[in-house]
Amino acid sequence: MRKKIILLVEDNPDDELLAIRALKKNNIMNEVVVARDGAEALDYLFGAGAYAGRDMSVMPQIILLDLKLPKIDGLEVLRRLRNDERTKLLPVVVLTSSKEERDLTESYSLGANSYIRKPVNFALFTEAIRQLGLYWLVLNESPPI
Repeated sequence: MRKKIILLVEDNPDDELLAIRALKKNNIMNEVVVARDGAEALDYLFGAGAYAGRDMSVMPQIILLDLKLPKIDGLEVLRRLRNDERTKLLPVVVLTSSKEERDLTESYSLGANSYIRKPVNFALFTEAIRQLGLYWLVLNESPPI
């Protein structure tokens, strides 16, 4: 059985903590790898930089991707993921506070699997994470490596 890793790409420490807390509250005990900017996310996914030499046969089951990131923004991360054979089929859920319609449109045109606006209310956020976990980590059949 494959390890079901969650890659959380989030630069806001409060939102990172909130996401991890919501996962634990919903008994989603998967390993969570956190990338705090777009460059770190790409390094992890492509085994570069600090992640050089990591086992590239182990890819995240799902990527929770913020859009407003330092160094490389989330849309560019998504573009690079979809343009590479190794990562083009990885499920990507955009999890953002952006209310800009062009972010929504661009995310889907670049191949996002889902787009969720972060609720400010913790109870709503926890419920959104519960549903994400149920679908992407339990019900969804992942593409073969």
